[in-house]
Amino acid sequence: MSGVFSFTFSSMLVIFTYIIIGYILNKKKIVPENTDRVLSRLENYVFLPALVLNTFSSQCTIDSLKTNYPFLLYSTLALFCAFVISMIISRFFAERGTYQQNIYKYTFVFANFGFVGNALIPLLFPDNASEMLYQYMFFNLPMQVVVYTWGISILIPEKEGKSSPLSKLNNPIVYAILLGIIIGITGTRALIPEFITKALSALAECMSPVAMILTGFVIGGYSLKELFSKKRVYVAAMLRLFIIPTVLLSLLYFAGASGLIMMLALFAYATPMGMNTIVFPAAYGGETKTGASMLMISNLLCLLSIPVMYSLFTLIIK
Repeated sequence: MSGVFSFTFSSMLVIFTYIIIGYILNKKKIVPENTDRVLSRLENYVFLPALVLNTFSSQCTIDSLKTNYPFLLYSTLALFCAFVISMIISRFFAERGTYQQNIYKYTFVFANFGFVGNALIPLLFPDNASEMLYQYMFFNLPMQVVVYTWGISILIPEKEGKSSPLSKLNNPIVYAILLGIIIGITGTRALIPEFITKALSALAECMSPVAMILTGFVIGGYSLKELFSKKRVYVAAMLRLFIIPTVLLSLLYFAGASGLIMMLALFAYATPMGMNTIVFPAAYGGETKTGASMLMISNLLCLLSIPVMYSLFTLIIK
C-alpha cells in the first residue's frame, strides 16, 4: 500500500507543480490579466480536442467497442446515482431554488474528470498510457453528454434565458470524440499524413500542463485568506473527494462492476472540483468566490486524497 501511495503522491506532485507555476504567474503579474481566457480557449479549442481525437482515433476499434460497452452502462449508473446524491445534499448548502444551489448541484455531480483525470491517468499508467486513457475517456462519455447539456444549462442564470441544452453539444470536444471514433473504427488513421499525427500528438501533450497552469492562474486571482475562510466549502470538498466516490464505488461493486471499471470511476469522481463553477458565474456577473474556494481547497486536498483513495482501492479491490 505504501508503494502505491508514494507513486500516486509523486504523480500528484507533478500536477501540483503546474498549479503553483500558474499561481505565481498571476500573483507576480508575469503574464497579462486575461491569460486565463487565452489558456481556457486553447484548452477547449485546441489541446483537449487534440488529446481526445488522438486517443480515440488510435485506440477505438470495433473490437474495443464490443469489449468496453459495459463501461457505458456502469458509467450511466454511477452518473445517475451521483445526480440523486447531488439533489439531496445540495439543499443543505444553499437555499432551495437559488442559483447558488445550482453551483453545488453541479459540483456534487461532476468532479474535474477532464483536466485532472486526463492528466493523472498517463502519469499512473505510463506503460500502457494510451489504452488506459482511451478506456477512461470511453467510460466518461455519458458524463461528457450530461456536462454539456444539463450541467452547463444549470450554470446559466434563468434571467439570461436558455437555449436548448442539446445546442451545448455543438463544441470542439464533442466533435473530436465523434471524429476520433469514426477514424478509429474505419481504420483511416493510417491514411492521415504523418506530420498531422505528429502535430496532433504534440498538441495533446500540452493538455495536462496547460490545464493545471490555468487552474493555478485562476486561483491566483483571489485572496487565499478569503478562499480559506469559507468553512462550508471544506465540507463540500470532503464530500466531493471522499464520501461521494466511496458511495458510488460501493454501488458499482454490488452491481457487479469489474475492478477496472471501478478504478476508472474512482478517477472520474474522486478528482477535485472544476472551473465551470467560476467561469459561468463570472460570465454572467455572478458571485465567483465560492467556486474559486471550491477549486482551491479541493485541489489542495486532492494532493493527499487521491493517493489515499487509490491506495485503499488497490488494497481492497484485487
